Amino acid sequence: MPYKPRSLFIIPADMEVWAYCKYTTFLKCTTLSFDSVLLQERLQISDTLKFVDVPRYRASDDEVWTLIKLLSENLDSDDPTAQLYGDSLTAAIGAKLYERPKIVKGSESKLSSRQLKIALDLLEAKMPAKVELCMLAELVGLSQAHFCRAFKASTGLAPYQWQLQARVSRAKFLLLNTNRCLEEIANSTGFADAAHFSRTFRKMTGANPAAWRRSIVT
Repeated sequence: MPYKPRSLFIIPADMEVWAYCKYTTFLKCTTLSFDSVLLQERLQISDTLKFVDVPRYRASDDEVWTLIKLLSENLDSDDPTAQLYGDSLTAAIGAKLYERPKIVKGSESKLSSRQLKIALDLLEAKMPAKVELCMLAELVGLSQAHFCRAFKASTGLAPYQWQLQARVSRAKFLLLNTNRCLEEIANSTGFADAAHFSRTFRKMTGANPAAWRRSIVT
């Protein structure tokens, strides 16, 4: 078969597949393996739909391809927010591949005030540790994909963005109200080191932590 860039192959479990492509000098491949039971449970896909048993060869979807690329680039990150980011990408990929389109009514587009409080309380209680998306979604009784959409509709931020913003907000409090050095603040807010903390802080605020502290204190 002729080479087709960004091809997607959806292969059911235990299905034998082989392929041959002539004159190809370089290929880069990302393989995702889904547990079909967890996939249907966490995306709340009806067992009777059997979407996961339907093979699709050389499918093309630029949005799914982009999500997979972002996920593959995030795999080696040790940042606590990378957990929610990766989970959100995985849920989005699963939803794009297997969910049927849903009609979302007004009251279903956002989390209820109770659901939002439950989710935010957990994120704050766990901060800066990693939090899995499945835990948040299960607590409020939604699929992961639905939870991500509803959380963003309620807060204006994806769960991983909210968590990262909250960590930076805590760092600001420590910069203003303590004499801790940047390394100590980085450690207490879940950053790998002072350099990682400074890069992220500057990206979100426009100033490095030391300069930001001086500008506020003086």
